[in-house]
Formats: sequence, structure tokens, C-alpha cells
Amino acid sequence: MAGLALCEPGHLYNILQQHRRVPRLAEPGYLCLLGEPGAGGLLPDPACSRAPAPAWAASRGNGMLVPSVSTTRAILLQHAGLNSFLISLDAEEGTAVQYARSFEQFTRHPVLVLRGGYKRFSACYHFLRTQKILWMPQELDNFQPYPVEILPAKLYMGNFKQACDQQIQKDLKIKAQVNISEQPTTLFAEGGKYLHISVPDSLEADLFSTFGTICHFIDAQLDRGAVLVFSSLGISRSSTVTMAYLMHSCQFSLKRAWNYVLKCKTNMRPHRGFVKQLSDWETQIYGTTITDVSEPNY
Repeated sequence: MAGLALCEPGHLYNILQQHRRVPRLAEPGYLCLLGEPGAGGLLPDPACSRAPAPAWAASRGNGMLVPSVSTTRAILLQHAGLNSFLISLDAEEGTAVQYARSFEQFTRHPVLVLRGGYKRFSACYHFLRTQKILWMPQELDNFQPYPVEILPAKLYMGNFKQACDQQIQKDLKIKAQVNISEQPTTLFAEGGKYLHISVPDSLEADLFSTFGTICHFIDAQLDRGAVLVFSSLGISRSSTVTMAYLMHSCQFSLKRAWNYVLKCKTNMRPHRGFVKQLSDWETQIYGTTITDVSEPNY
């Protein structure tokens, strides 16, 4: 058994927002909720999240038997990507830990207990709440994920489509945008600030020379509200800029920034040209190269 660990609400939020060609929530077995609809008023109306499937659905095909949660006011989420569990209780964390230990025997990975329970998660991400209790496969395929959260309620990273979604701007309280795609867009936030760095996603493209400008812009705008960094797909250019910011303003090494952003968005992937520029940026900031980018991880 790998023990227990606390999971921040932002981590669960990012798990819900992962997508490739289609939202990962549409993948069978990616995320499964187990619980009782009458357990303490948590589910399903109005407090269940936009996560798929009815809260009392059986885990899809894994054959696992779990203790009844009908009297524990708990939600059990199986996250296939991590092969771990998150237990959200509207109760004291000590109680959550007690029930989490019941599930340790089912996984080799840590059992994650949602810090603050569902109440805290719902307070942070109230816009994910819905009265819907059943999602059809086609609805999940059309589910529109939000940008991933890099710094809680402050810095987000997404794609061009999300940047053009007025409801997303409103829900996340976006006050500024950093556009790293070649195509310009319209900022919906009234009085919002907009920085467009038109750079192609190619090995010859230069982002290094713009890192300072982008980092100073983000720092200045975070005092006003949330900032969204985006590129066409939200995979290469936006993740490069986001890591450059974490290195500049949060004192992260490239390795730490890489692992941090990868945890937020599991399919982020700067190409080799941008990785080299990030390494040069690290050397410029710290006066020496800390991260060996020749490792296979990069």
C-alpha cells in the first residue's frame, strides 16, 4: 500500500479539464464516481460537478468491490490516469482519512483525499455545478473543458477556442490574455488587457526574446485579476511561455517548472527548439544551467 496524500481542489479541477482530440472525460474508465444520491445532500442536485455519469454508477468493468458509502457522505472517484482514488467528504479531514484507509488495499498508488471536501471544491469552482445527473456518450464527446489552472484563481493555460469562449472568460474572471498563436483574437473582458506574440510553432521560431516582455506583462496583470495564456492547441507554445513565467517569477528551475505544468496538463509538449530556449532562459536567470535537457523526459 502506498499510503495517503491530500489533494488540493485545483488538482481535481485540472483532472476534469484534460483533453486530447476529445475530452478525457469521454474515455471509458477515465473518471468514475461512486456514491449514493441521497448521501448528505451532496449529490446529485444541485451540488454534483460536471463530471460524467450518475454519482451512483458502478465502476466500468474493473470488478472492484468497495465499502458502502451511503452513510459516509463520501464521493469516490477513480482516476484511471493516475490509478488512484480521491475521496471527497463533507466532513472533517480526519474522518475522510479514516474512510480513505478502507480503499488503500485496492491500489498501489497513494489514496488522495480531497482537502476541504466537496464544499471547498464547490466554492472554488461553482461554475462546474449542474443539476444534470446523467450524461450520454455524445454529450461527453461534446463536453467543453476549461483551461487548466496553473496558479489558483490567477493563471490559466488553454487553447485558442477556450480563449474565444465568453462564458469561460466570465467564469474564470479572466482580465488579461497572452496570445502566443499567429491568429489574433478578441478579448471579451471589458477593460481587459491583451498581449499578442505572433510566433509559429516551428523549430526555427524565437520565443526566447519575448520571455521578458511576457513575464512582466503577466506580473503586472495578476494584480488586476486572472490571466489566460493560450496558443492554438494549448500544447507547445503556451506551455513554453508558462514554464518561462514560473522560472522567472516563481523561482522554479526548468525541471521543476516542467513537472509542475505537466501535472496540470498531461499532454503538454514543447518541441525541441522551445526546450533549448527554456534551457537558455534558465541559464540567464540563474547564471548556470540547472536542468539537463538531454534527458529523455525533455
